[in-house]
Amino acid sequence: MNRTFSAKPAEAAASREWWVVDAEGKSLGRLASEIAKILRGKHKPTFTPHVDTGDFVIVINAAKVGLTGSKLDKKHYYRHSGSPGGFRAEPYRLLMNRKPELPIQKAVKNMLPKNVLGRQMIGKLKVYATADHPHAAQKPQPLEI
Repeated sequence: MNRTFSAKPAEAAASREWWVVDAEGKSLGRLASEIAKILRGKHKPTFTPHVDTGDFVIVINAAKVGLTGSKLDKKHYYRHSGSPGGFRAEPYRLLMNRKPELPIQKAVKNMLPKNVLGRQMIGKLKVYATADHPHAAQKPQPLEI
């Protein structure tokens, strides 16, 4: 009788790889869904839903990611401080000028599980606005999306 394979956390941590993704000219949502798949580990045959089996992902050129249509002006980033009158809305065009890494981080985070496992997975995402990154020692492999 065959038994179902279930990855152990120690085994999953030992087989992590590093991937580098160039976001230049890519659509934000399509890019984020592929990155979330890699972070979750769904591309591996050893995928286990309750164990973090995913890899590390480095995103470069985050400032050059694209949004289709007129979303740069119509799509807003919302936040609330918790106090009365603390609601803030910022168009994505201004957000991309101020902090170009944030749209990719938020899009990927919303595609991951909303629990402790998802918080572990988002920690393996490294986003940089330019083509420079400090992870050359990990020897990341290019990932085509």
